[in-house]
Amino acid sequence: MSHRPEYPRPQFVRANWLNLNGAWDFAFDDGDQGLEERWYDPANVEGRFPQRIEVPYVFQSALSGIGRRERHDLLWYHRTFMVPAGWREGGQRVLLHFGAVDYRAWVWVNGELAAYHEGGHTPFQADITPLLAETNHLVVRVEDVITDLTQPRGKQFWQEQSAGIFYTPSSGIWQTVWLEVVPAVHLTRVQLTPNVSAGTVTIACTASSPLPATAACEITFGGKFVASAEIALEGGSGEAVVAIPNARLWSPEDPACYDVTLRLSTGEGRPDEVRSYFGMRSIEVVDGKIRLNGAPYTMKLVLDQGYFPTGLLTAPSDADLRRDVELAREMGFNGVRKHQKVEDPRYLYWADRLGLLVWGEMANNYRFSETGVRRLVAEWQEVIARDYNHPCIVAWVPMNESWGVPALQQEPRQRELLQALYHLTRALDPTRLVISNDGWEHAYSDLCTIHDYSSDAETLYARYAAMEEVLAYRPSNRPLYVGDFRYEGQPILVSECGGIAFRLGDEQGWGYSTVTDEEAFAASYGRLVGALQRAPLLQGYCYTQLTDVEQEINGLLTYDRRPKLPLEIIRAINQGRSPEPEAQAERLPALAPA
Repeated sequence: MSHRPEYPRPQFVRANWLNLNGAWDFAFDDGDQGLEERWYDPANVEGRFPQRIEVPYVFQSALSGIGRRERHDLLWYHRTFMVPAGWREGGQRVLLHFGAVDYRAWVWVNGELAAYHEGGHTPFQADITPLLAETNHLVVRVEDVITDLTQPRGKQFWQEQSAGIFYTPSSGIWQTVWLEVVPAVHLTRVQLTPNVSAGTVTIACTASSPLPATAACEITFGGKFVASAEIALEGGSGEAVVAIPNARLWSPEDPACYDVTLRLSTGEGRPDEVRSYFGMRSIEVVDGKIRLNGAPYTMKLVLDQGYFPTGLLTAPSDADLRRDVELAREMGFNGVRKHQKVEDPRYLYWADRLGLLVWGEMANNYRFSETGVRRLVAEWQEVIARDYNHPCIVAWVPMNESWGVPALQQEPRQRELLQALYHLTRALDPTRLVISNDGWEHAYSDLCTIHDYSSDAETLYARYAAMEEVLAYRPSNRPLYVGDFRYEGQPILVSECGGIAFRLGDEQGWGYSTVTDEEAFAASYGRLVGALQRAPLLQGYCYTQLTDVEQEINGLLTYDRRPKLPLEIIRAINQGRSPEPEAQAERLPALAPA
């Protein structure tokens, strides 16, 4: 049985591939004996892997078939595979791909080291053609020291059992493993950059070889031809600017995607064919206003941790990822802030296709050191490269609430990292907004984002009705800006708020405030969101949160995605219609006509 059978990389699709998910041999290596005893050698495999695990689910999850929460820092995986007939003919190459392995991974094929990767959220690959035999042994060693706070780990707790705002750790393979066959000279990256004002898209290609090659590009929309181009690659790269006549723009209200097919050829052998897509979408700040495709846009976001009861970081199925996007839309949100998780590309695919804005966020570490800085910066660059083409992503969040930089006020080095992350992100991707440190203690930032869990609607409205009140506010007793940085007219959003705890059954947990019945929940949510919508200085909000997660019961949905309120009530509130309009109108000024 193959779990998660869908093609895992929707922005870079090839036809010929083989899914390696499913049952693998598995072992804990608490004594760190595996390397010395050469568990990676096919001659030594027998008896070394006493357990079975279902990939791509981590051993801590129920879907893995193991479901144990105690600490194990070293893990080993083993399976055999056979390469499909014809894949090794005509000079073709066989690539082995890992969607994500948390945290450090060593990969052997038939006893030979094929790959090493550090970083728990980003993909890596290896050309294993020279290592192949008729029957192949694939072995993976994983190191995930859960107490190492220099590892970018997001919401994964550094203890065995979750607590507070932190959740069960996820160790090992947690996204799809697969093989694909490619020509000797093949595409390694396609970068798609729309320019809405010019009505063009820039298509930049990178190949595996510096040999001269040509990429034939065809763009379609709804199956109909739109444009084509020939891209000459010299030294392994090339690009073309392609006009998109009468471009249909991407937005949550109209998630129009253009499909792209590229065929790379050197004039010899078979070409490499890759399919991708893009959206004609712009996001910018003009005169202090957020503008989507040139028009002012209010962001109505929900905080989404991306955890699942049986799979933890890994969704049980692609349908579960799609359903999370649909649920957010059905509740009247136009976007999500993916919180402290680099999300599965399949989620981003559904956000692209169904229409949902995404703030892409790095999973932070918790201890400042040279090692921590190197790890964070290296992996963040891989995140931006992986997700650059997704039109749903409109903002990058490299840092949250000063995690990993707890002494910003006192330590110049920590402020330098914050500023460097902002500029590095802008250098790699100037097409999106960048938030330097979401919540408080901003360096320079494209948005002024504030975490405010005040439960009183009148207090919230008053705070964001006057600029002096905003700038005087100290969330969690932290200043909004750090060091010499100051507010310079950026759009203001409350990027975490609410967190109202409401249990449907006998769940035990906490939230930032508590209600005891559905009517009170609707009223509290309506008052809070109504205040944020009416506050004249705000251009958006992000409600905490989409679902309950483990001990947190402050979701609009339970952990297994059951609505705590009828979705139409939440939708009405997000559309500006309160469940108690008369009482609301008495307390808060009416929303000014557009």
